[in-house]
Amino acid sequence: MMERQIVQVPADVPKEKEQEYIKNIETVTHGLRRMMLFAGDQKIEHLNDDFGSKEASSEDADPEHMFKIASKARISCFATQLGLLAKYGRDYPTIPYVVKLNSKSNIVPVEDKDPISEEMVTPEEVVQFKKDSGLNIVGMGYTLYLGSEYEAEMLKEASEAILKSHQNGMFFILWIYPRGKNVPDPYDPHLIAGATGVAVSLGSDFVKVTYPKIKESNDPLVLAEKFKEAVSAAGRTMVIVSGGSKMEVPEFLEQLHNQIHISGAAGNATGRNVHMRPLEEAIRFCDAISAIVFDDATVSEALKIYEHTNA
Repeated sequence: MMERQIVQVPADVPKEKEQEYIKNIETVTHGLRRMMLFAGDQKIEHLNDDFGSKEASSEDADPEHMFKIASKARISCFATQLGLLAKYGRDYPTIPYVVKLNSKSNIVPVEDKDPISEEMVTPEEVVQFKKDSGLNIVGMGYTLYLGSEYEAEMLKEASEAILKSHQNGMFFILWIYPRGKNVPDPYDPHLIAGATGVAVSLGSDFVKVTYPKIKESNDPLVLAEKFKEAVSAAGRTMVIVSGGSKMEVPEFLEQLHNQIHISGAAGNATGRNVHMRPLEEAIRFCDAISAIVFDDATVSEALKIYEHTNA
């Protein structure tokens, strides 16, 4: 049995908001330094590339599919844009939500223009929406493209958003991806460690990064060792790893287990690997992921959860 962790409250959380902040952190971490984030921001980020692909279940064509998964599966929280919450959230009031403040599409390639993703809504507007809707909004999130020529604008917005989130008792997740013409290798382990160091410097509670790739080796144990640098650089900021494109389940679970037990990561942020599957399979997959994240299940134990059917 894993020991519960005492929540470290940042100094920018006001005294009167400390208990709300602690409650929100404990809701998503189950009292541990772990998270299983269900990411649902792809309808802007990837347009219909995921939802209308040959690999996706027909159920994935409906945006509500993600809310159905989030309401029935064992997850920490569901992250998406405020507009989707406004459309569907009242039908799923028990889900812990993270509002993604910014997003951009994938139409303009990095080769043509360095990426920038500015706020679509402000933290203050999220706070007001939370009051008006009554939805269980526990945190906010923001994507930052490190190395872009527009890096300074995004750093400023992210820093201000983290402060406002904390001042209102909510935690913050930074999505940090090195991108732009000055970034030859966005999967470089040393550069990804730089990104997690930026996250803790901005005061974020969690940072979502891509898993590194190295030319010298595809050995999963070597990659997990390399990723230790990113976890160490993050300090008190919890590192969660992007699930990426759809993978075979055993490979995904093995990689996740290595990320947690070798690298020391805090967990996983999964979108496509979950919502592209039919509802019942997506739920079982989430439950298998969460067993590794929260219960220290082995890969074989998690696979049994995924393979279980009611037949």
